[in-house]
Amino acid sequence: MEKEVNITDIFLAFLKAGLILLGGGYIILPILQSEIVDKRKWLTSEELTDYYALSQSLPGLIAINISILVGYKLRGKWGAIAGVLGITFFAFWAIVIFSSVFTQFASNKYVQGAFLGIGIAVVVLIISAVREMWNKAVKGFDSIVLFILAFLIMLNTDISPAVVIISAIPIGILWNLIKQRRMND
Repeated sequence: MEKEVNITDIFLAFLKAGLILLGGGYIILPILQSEIVDKRKWLTSEELTDYYALSQSLPGLIAINISILVGYKLRGKWGAIAGVLGITFFAFWAIVIFSSVFTQFASNKYVQGAFLGIGIAVVVLIISAVREMWNKAVKGFDSIVLFILAFLIMLNTDISPAVVIISAIPIGILWNLIKQRRMND
């Protein structure tokens, strides 16, 4: 039987991820991949990718959703609470401190330059997360067709991403059933 993960370790892992979580939930995947999959080996890459995809389709913030899912998998409700407290700790205090001083420094050229650099780093992390998810999710012609279809819908309509994700679930299930039936015939 696997060793039980300590609640404090869950908190600290998500605290570390929350410390460098600038730019929102889209950049959390490579951070958690490194911390939870590669270093601590609590989950597989596939499990983390599944939780990330589910986190995007649920209401709420992606980072909080994924911390709940991973924490709950590792230690139930207390693991979920530890994950949420860890991921939000630095963000909460940063917002409190930042909001009290931001208006005084918003026009400062150094502050504006820092935001430019942070913005570029966030874009790089998002691209890295997309590449990671692409490598794990898009396998073969079937998934490429589904990707192109979903991508075109997202670009050319005002349909919510959540609706596209939820709609892709039965399409993927049906597609797999048809594929399996063809293989068995």
